[in-house]
Amino acid sequence: MVEEIYIEAGERMDKVISAFQRELATLRAGRATPALLDRIEVNYYGTPTPLIQLAGITAPEPRLLVVQPWDKSSMGDIEKAILKSDLGLTPVNDGNIIRLSIPQLTEERRRELVKHVRKKAEESRVSIRNIRRDANESLKQLEKSSEISEDEWRRAQDEIQELTDEKIARIDELLQAKEKEVMEV
Repeated sequence: MVEEIYIEAGERMDKVISAFQRELATLRAGRATPALLDRIEVNYYGTPTPLIQLAGITAPEPRLLVVQPWDKSSMGDIEKAILKSDLGLTPVNDGNIIRLSIPQLTEERRRELVKHVRKKAEESRVSIRNIRRDANESLKQLEKSSEISEDEWRRAQDEIQELTDEKIARIDELLQAKEKEVMEV
């Protein structure tokens, strides 16, 4: 039973880290990456459809994204969706593909992005700590119902704490790497 609690907590913490990594991938750090367009939904024949399902997205240069729709009739809708997004990018349509030039970030914008990244990292840390709390409560219930001894309970709590420390350290590594990437000129 203790092992199940430990495994479940580890899996939930890994999901928090994965969500944090996806969030970081969608932030514009001055480099072109197809993940920037992951959150864009296009109104395709009246249905909100993720852009990734309507077009191939590539980054042929460090500051350029190329969107190549599979259905040429959707180009206007894709352009509108990109313009409406919070990315601040202006699409250039040549009839076959849409080019998105990624402008250099200003110092002020870089600082805002770092604040945003730190906020998301703290939210992830809080989620991991909440998972630790839930696991410890489950362990406490086992101890109260006499399914495990007090020694086993303390040992399991220490293992959960080690797991928590390990996952928070991973969040911090990701945070530092993204901060470095954002502040790089």
